[in-house]
Amino acid sequence: MRLLVTGGAGFIGSHFVRKALAQGAEVVNLDLLTYAGGLDTMEDFLEHPNHRFVKGDIRDRDLVMELMKDVDSVVHFAAETHVDRSILEGGEFVLTDVYGTYVLLEAARRTGNIKRFLHISTDEVYGPIEEGSFREGDPLNPSSPYAASKAGADRLAFAFHRTYGLPVVIVRPSNNYGPYQHPEKAIPLFITNLLEGKKIPLYGTGENIREWVFVEDCVEGLWLLLQKAQVGGCYNLSSNFELSNLELAHKILEIMGMDEAWIEFVKDRPGHDIRYSVDSSRIRSLGWRPRVGFEAGLKKTVEWYKTHRDWWEKRKSGDFQQYYKKVYGGSL
Repeated sequence: MRLLVTGGAGFIGSHFVRKALAQGAEVVNLDLLTYAGGLDTMEDFLEHPNHRFVKGDIRDRDLVMELMKDVDSVVHFAAETHVDRSILEGGEFVLTDVYGTYVLLEAARRTGNIKRFLHISTDEVYGPIEEGSFREGDPLNPSSPYAASKAGADRLAFAFHRTYGLPVVIVRPSNNYGPYQHPEKAIPLFITNLLEGKKIPLYGTGENIREWVFVEDCVEGLWLLLQKAQVGGCYNLSSNFELSNLELAHKILEIMGMDEAWIEFVKDRPGHDIRYSVDSSRIRSLGWRPRVGFEAGLKKTVEWYKTHRDWWEKRKSGDFQQYYKKVYGGSL
């Protein structure tokens, strides 16, 4: 198997590349190395004989076409992904998430040699749900500019399957967590703030509920879908473990031996969805199950950030401070 992985220097993408290389696949890794990706995230596999890293933009038609000719499958992670940044400035999300996906799909269509195009979407495309869980056939109703851009890419991928017969598979994972996640995201932000002697910024009353899946479990599911998914199919991927942001904060504080005095409630995010939940019975019918319990995964994650300060400290310097102030310390 020869894969084109987009966004393989990012969080979930880098974990997937590790998995693919361990399974004997050859990987062409296309990443622009924006703030969310880095060579230091790939240190352990950058020079692997079956890994070729290409710094480039998924919106570069000529580059994408050249790379697409040498692979037989695509796993598409590359995207702008952070809700808060999309609220501040949504244009880059549309250009990368929608147009960038189009460029990849069109190149895959034109080469005609792609056996599987695995498109990584998100559970946020469904929008909020107060009770129950969304199934794959439910309508999409995204709330944030980020979720809307991912919904557009999601439907564009499906359209290329219906119109051109491109062998697309769509997967909609719930919130991932684990090592190598950028500290703008909730769990690493909470952990690294505490390690710096700063409080946890919690939106509103902290009652918003999310499902969490450990990144290595997610990658196992993605690898399975690459082998066994029905072409043209869509698969939710979740652990079915959910808790409120306030409960999440308390669990992290407990692991780190700190009390709730380290929580700082801040102005809520605009359009903040109350709850996400997806039914993952379809991928489970293929044999996938999450293996890492939340408590164990969270402890492993806390320990990783404790022992990799150099990795996250550089990501919380410079422009991040200005971003942090805009989101948590000033008006959006």
